[in-house]
Amino acid sequence: MSNYKRTNTTSLFSEDYRLEKLSKQGDPLERLNKVVDWEYFRDTIEKVHKKKMVNAGPKPYDPVLMFKILILQRYYNLSDFQLEYQILDRLTFCRFLGLSLNDKVPDEKTIWAFRDTLISNDIEKELFIKFTDLLEKYGLIAQEGKIIDASFVEAPKQRNSRENNQQIKEGKIPQQWDDQPHKKPQKDVDARWTKKNNQSYYGYKNHAKVDNAHKFIDTYTTKDASSHDSQALDTLLTEKDKDQNLWADSAYTGEEQEKTIKKYKVNNRVHEKGYKNKPLTETQKQSNKDKSKTRARVEHVFGFMEQSMNRLYIRSIGIKRAAGFVGLVNLTYNLFRYEQVVRLHGITMPTWEVQ
Repeated sequence: MSNYKRTNTTSLFSEDYRLEKLSKQGDPLERLNKVVDWEYFRDTIEKVHKKKMVNAGPKPYDPVLMFKILILQRYYNLSDFQLEYQILDRLTFCRFLGLSLNDKVPDEKTIWAFRDTLISNDIEKELFIKFTDLLEKYGLIAQEGKIIDASFVEAPKQRNSRENNQQIKEGKIPQQWDDQPHKKPQKDVDARWTKKNNQSYYGYKNHAKVDNAHKFIDTYTTKDASSHDSQALDTLLTEKDKDQNLWADSAYTGEEQEKTIKKYKVNNRVHEKGYKNKPLTETQKQSNKDKSKTRARVEHVFGFMEQSMNRLYIRSIGIKRAAGFVGLVNLTYNLFRYEQVVRLHGITMPTWEVQ
């Protein structure tokens, strides 16, 4: 029999050694922490606790900690259960959150409740606007042209009868669901099916307007997946876009869209569309090709979300929560994009004003 005795003694330096190795390999969370002043968001995120107005029970977790947990969730696209597990398991998550191995970690129910209160009160919109205002103040949203596009946000597929689906499309709630109180809350009556390039999608769309200079999202809106891209144009454009070039693909062409473009006094750089009896001329084709060189920059934004942020997929029900998800996704993208701009281009904001 072996006399070998296993010990559970852990070196005081082993955790630091592993984190140092992870830093050398490139920890995106550590890089983000170095350039973001999280206290800038405190006054806004504290509204979540004020909305709850619960004095009984244990002291709530620090709101900035909870906000950073939501950013973690959106960057890695984790369920609440997986998020709790990963925070307990991963050193890089703990370092990002400022937690030691002895600190208590919010459980999945706490995470869900915090996020639900935040979204129910549109606080994710306030956080997004707060950060974009700061980017604009320091010229990182440079107002040098805008690009508009949309990406699918897939949702859990519903198993409904054909009759039920028809009623939902008509804006009605199937009557038999009223007799099933546990089933009704699990039914998403806002999400829709659509098809693109012979591939079917179910859920919603993240419509975004991206600033051409540094590829930050400056406005966004959420609609069901079946809505035409052009329907979001009037919501995405603002008075600040006046006299700027606007790039978009041919989905944003049409009489109503041209009226909207004139309304906001932007320069139309939208792709032209050919029709059955009126195909594009060679000049128009070349013009579209030239426009694509700029319009393609928006693909980098949604590509980052699909690849680095592990797809645009939600686990919630209803457009209200879907819109909250989209808001947090777009804010998370902007935060990581800011880190990239600082690291790759050396452009930074001198100070983060805490109000």
